[in-house]
Amino acid sequence: MDKRESSFRWVVFASVMFTYLLMASQRTAPGLITVQLMTDFQLTASTIGLLTSIQFFIYTSLQIPMGIMADRYGPNFFLIVGAILTGIGTIIYSLSTHELMLFFSRILTGTGDATIWVNMVLILSHWFNSKEFTRLIGVAGMTGSLGFLLATVPFSSTIHLLGWRGAFLLLGILICFCGTLLYFVLVKKPKQLFPNPPVVIENVRQREKLFVLLRRIFSTRQAWALFFCHFGLVGGYLGFISSWAVPYGMNVYEMTRSGASQLIMIGLIGALIGAPLTSWISSRLETIKRPYVIVHIIILMSWSTFLLLNGNPPFPILVLLFFIIGFGFGASALTFAVVRQSFPISESGIVSGFANTGGFLSAVLLPSIFGNILDRFTTGSASLGDGYFYGFIIPVVFSAIGLIGVSSIREAVGRRDRSTVPSEPE
Repeated sequence: MDKRESSFRWVVFASVMFTYLLMASQRTAPGLITVQLMTDFQLTASTIGLLTSIQFFIYTSLQIPMGIMADRYGPNFFLIVGAILTGIGTIIYSLSTHELMLFFSRILTGTGDATIWVNMVLILSHWFNSKEFTRLIGVAGMTGSLGFLLATVPFSSTIHLLGWRGAFLLLGILICFCGTLLYFVLVKKPKQLFPNPPVVIENVRQREKLFVLLRRIFSTRQAWALFFCHFGLVGGYLGFISSWAVPYGMNVYEMTRSGASQLIMIGLIGALIGAPLTSWISSRLETIKRPYVIVHIIILMSWSTFLLLNGNPPFPILVLLFFIIGFGFGASALTFAVVRQSFPISESGIVSGFANTGGFLSAVLLPSIFGNILDRFTTGSASLGDGYFYGFIIPVVFSAIGLIGVSSIREAVGRRDRSTVPSEPE
């Protein structure tokens, strides 16, 4: 029986998606307890920013290597190990008694998180035909946003009920359970159902040309345009909500933790809408660059509004800004539509990893820089509001870089489209 015709493939899909849902929540859930950590561990804003950045740094640095290893050794092992590492890291986070334990736990979590997307895509491609894969990869993208959504009001309520340590301990145990479940679903059960898998012939030529390919791509203007394009949208949103959004709502607007987490939820609703809507608009207009440039301009204007209104916009405007910025984050999926349009299939995975590295690099930089600014401008006679005002300069700068990147993108032409058909291996 072919894997792609077996009903068991839906068990694989559900198991992988549930694991991704829980693992994605760990990217932003720590932002709910930023104030609590600063109190319990006597941490400065700079340390909190570094604590948030280190997970994204690990994730970012492993994207391209993970793609290479998954192609060479298969995705199942790395996804299983990644889920278990994320679970163990989350458990250690809940039991931490020193800031060094917090850092170690986030390093483990970032290492595990780095395995999920590349390996998930490869697993789905093995179990589903091309038509099903196209539909399901969109569901996978939305699952990541739903994971962020889980880390808002629902997880905030769990923290209120169990305390932050109990909530993270429970989540860590669930993720470890998912890793065990994936072993049975991806390894043990398929061996029983499909005892004679097809033999895959390794393409030695492509492996030998890997470093030449990387060097050529990294010197391509289009690849760097996509890198900076993604840099401008992802970090401003993801880096901010994972560290400073909840403290911002609590300190500047005197909101409760649950109330401030609702701001994040509004942004995530925008992200859930942004991905499919901007893709549909681009398809209807038969162009990606024009609507994507408009998105970048709107995001730059939105972050600039925080500066124009002294870092403290009226609450209705604040809600609208969170929604728009979240919408822009969802629209960042257009980056990979440009990748698919601009590069041959044989190169699209590496270019996607390179572009994704740009997005998460900005998510690494923003929390730490923002925290340093808060420390600098909330001492002496300066107020906390002044610190946030100057902090918002960072996402404005990042957005401007993104606008330069998207403006530098070259729309595909017929010659490039024809080159997307991969050649047969020798």
